[in-house]
This record gives sequence, C-alpha cells and structure tokens, in this order.
Amino acid sequence: MTAGETSATKLLRIVLPVVVLMATVAVWEAFVRVRGIPPYILPAPSLVLQTLIHDWAVLFASLLTTLLTTLEGFAAAAVGGIALALLFSRSKWLEYSLLPYAVILQVTPVIAIAPLLLIYLPQHAAVVACAWIVAFFPVLANTTLGLKSVDRNLTGLFQLYGASRTQTLRYLKLPSALPYILGGLRIAGGLSLIGAVVAEIAAGSAGAGSGLAYRIAESGYRLNIPRMFAALLLLSVAGIVIYMVLSLVSYLVLRRWHESALGKDI
Repeated sequence: MTAGETSATKLLRIVLPVVVLMATVAVWEAFVRVRGIPPYILPAPSLVLQTLIHDWAVLFASLLTTLLTTLEGFAAAAVGGIALALLFSRSKWLEYSLLPYAVILQVTPVIAIAPLLLIYLPQHAAVVACAWIVAFFPVLANTTLGLKSVDRNLTGLFQLYGASRTQTLRYLKLPSALPYILGGLRIAGGLSLIGAVVAEIAAGSAGAGSGLAYRIAESGYRLNIPRMFAALLLLSVAGIVIYMVLSLVSYLVLRRWHESALGKDI
C-alpha cells in the first residue's frame, strides 16, 4: 500500500462517519418538517440543539453529576478488578473460591440490584456501587486472562534463571497482561456510565445533584421530549469521549512495543 493510499484511507475513515451523520440528521429534519410531527412525539434536530443551548446550565450540571459517579465507579472497578486478578494469580484456591461469585454479580441485572442497594446504602454510595458492579467483571476477567496468557517458554526461562514469583509477576506477567488490562478498562469505561445511569433512574432523586438519567425521566413525565433528546445526546457524547480517552491511553502505552498498536496513528 502506498503512502497516498494510506492517507486516503485515513481520510475516508474520518469523513465517511461525518457524512453519514449529516445525512441522517438532514433526513430526520426534513421528515419532521414535511410530516408536521409535533415536538412531543419527535422533535427536529434543530429543536433539540436549541433546547440543549437553552437548558445548558441544568443539563451540564446534571452531566457533571453523572460523570463524577461514572469516574468513581470506574476507578473502584479498575483498582478492585486488577487487585483481585493479581491475588488470583498468586492463589488458585482464592480464584476457585471467589470467581463464581464475581460471575454471579456480573450476570445479575443491575436494575434488579439497584433498589436493594438504595435501601442499605446512602444514595450516592448506592449509585457508585451500581456503576462498580457493571464495570468490575470485565476488568477482572481480562486481567486474569492476560496473566494466564504468558508465553510458557518465557515462563520457563524465568524459572531457569531462578526468578522469584514477585519478579516473574513484575517483569513478565504484568507487561504481558497489559494489553488485556487496557482492553478491559476500555470496556469498563462505557459500562460504568451505563451502571451510573441505571442507578440514577432507580434512585429517581430530584434537586441540584440530579444526574442526566433523572433529567431524562423527568422530561418524559413532562412530555418535554426535546430536552430528553438533548440529555440523551449529552450521554452519548460522554460515552464516546470516555471510550476515546481510554483508547488514547491504551495507544500511548502500547505504541512502542505491542503488535496491536505498532505502526498505527491516532
């Protein structure tokens, strides 16, 4: 592939999604205007944008609340998942004892757990716990898989030279597992946002500290559908930004040595 073809491919990867988005918005706007659909059924994109600008103060404050919850849940999932996976790598008995419960926690719908957490925990702690529950297992599973996927020849080499378990973990297993860990963190970032939104809907709290999920529910009750779409737009953008930031971190960490990032540009 020539340099020109490579540049053209990169340009297409940027331009095509933008073209599809603009075409979709244009069709949506034309459809609403031609059919005369009322805003409380389907608002036009232009009205959604106007609502986003008009209600920016309220929506932005709610966005910050949701992002804070997401960040706290993500941080707890990252620390807890990686730490528990490291313990699993040191003790098979511990893995056999606790991993089934981690799986049960993952497969139980968080919308069913949220009301119970709201009974036994303060509201903010319950919302953060929901975000943690959803994001925890991908980090744990990916880290555990990465620590088990070390080249057995390299493991034998470390044993041949008398490396301790701590040295093997530090200099071999953790670097080998790093791509898996970063992959789990990319998944957990979006899931923590989903968990925070679900918990906020279950909490249903009003006031200055309300997240975007409550604003969406409130807009639905009041048939303020343009504001609902504006809040959904902010949530989507927040999820995209979270994924892009974590992907950038992964690229910067792996770009000089791992096959998944070698030769790739941002």
